[in-house]
Amino acid sequence: MGYNRPNQRPTKFLARAICSLTTCVIITVGIACENKPSDTSTVKPDSHSAQSGLLRLTPEELSRMQLELVPVTHGQLLSHREFPATVQANQNELAEVTTLIRGRVVKVHVDVGQDVKKGALLAMLHSVDLGVAEGDYLKAGARLHEAELAHLRAKDLYENKAVSLAELQRREAAMKTARAEVREAKNRLQLLGVPPEEIDRLDRELTIKADMPLRAPFDGRVITRNITRGEVVETEQKLFTVANLTDVWVIGNVPEKDVRFIRKDQKVTVVVAAYPHAIFGGTITYLGDVLDPATRTMSLRVTVPNSDRLLKPEMFAIISVLAISSPDVLSVPLEAVQDGPVGKMVFVQREAGTFEARTVKLGNEEGDVVRVLEGVTTGEQVVTKGSFALKSEMERHKIEPSL
Repeated sequence: MGYNRPNQRPTKFLARAICSLTTCVIITVGIACENKPSDTSTVKPDSHSAQSGLLRLTPEELSRMQLELVPVTHGQLLSHREFPATVQANQNELAEVTTLIRGRVVKVHVDVGQDVKKGALLAMLHSVDLGVAEGDYLKAGARLHEAELAHLRAKDLYENKAVSLAELQRREAAMKTARAEVREAKNRLQLLGVPPEEIDRLDRELTIKADMPLRAPFDGRVITRNITRGEVVETEQKLFTVANLTDVWVIGNVPEKDVRFIRKDQKVTVVVAAYPHAIFGGTITYLGDVLDPATRTMSLRVTVPNSDRLLKPEMFAIISVLAISSPDVLSVPLEAVQDGPVGKMVFVQREAGTFEARTVKLGNEEGDVVRVLEGVTTGEQVVTKGSFALKSEMERHKIEPSL
């Protein structure tokens, strides 16, 4: 079968043209691909960096959280301690008025809450036993008078050779015995609480009254009264309590862990429930030498001036002690500390809107601040208000705090 050769040349030319066109298209497409700019707007970085410990916030998030920052402080750390206490009368200026002899109450001259001066009459008792003791004193005095006269007569007679020396000595011995009986009777009256002026009255008037006055031992206020008119009182009864309340004692208990902050003569402040906005200054005047084995606390006594008589015995109070626990430490507010995956942590501002979750080692708490042993440096800004919100963001984005 024969071929028409002239007709084959167009076919080969067409094939070459198609190949050339294909190559041109491929080259053109390649050049177009090389010249096409990259679209960077399709990838948007997350505002919360996955870098260890770093948390970045947008301005909108910062405005919503309203974070507050404080610097890490360096220097003396003041220890603030508070201890529960009660107000008590000053035991050195407190007296329980009793009687040393049984008697019946004739009259009561004062009432509770009344101010009295030293020696003021509180009540009058009438005592049969006192009448007997006064009678014995008068009898002893009469015998002494008789013995002294007998001795004088015997002495005159002896000088005139009318009596023997033995008689004179007998009269002298009788006089000395009578003097001893008078002293004994007088001492008994004194032991019964009879004042010297009443004994002088007995010597002068030679009259038995059998009245026993109860008098104030010092200037003060009657804070208790357990006596009524006509009542028969015994020697063991406490009839009145007189207290000088110009200063009072505030008695508290200090836990064992806080004993190191307390020292004698230290100045403290006292707040009572009755006057929550008033602060009373006082001085520590006594510290217990042993701890209570049951409560593990030490007794503490504060003496507080009370010239206005605002503090009343048995009021509840709080003793506030401010002391320097360490002269050179780092500290941050307790509000800044959060619980982290491996311990305590704080959020430190690295730059505006960027915060680092940093693990810290803490020491003792001192009121509203806590001592920092490791993890921060002086002057670094830590988040206080809003730190819990930052912690929630950190957990949501799985950010690990730095060490």
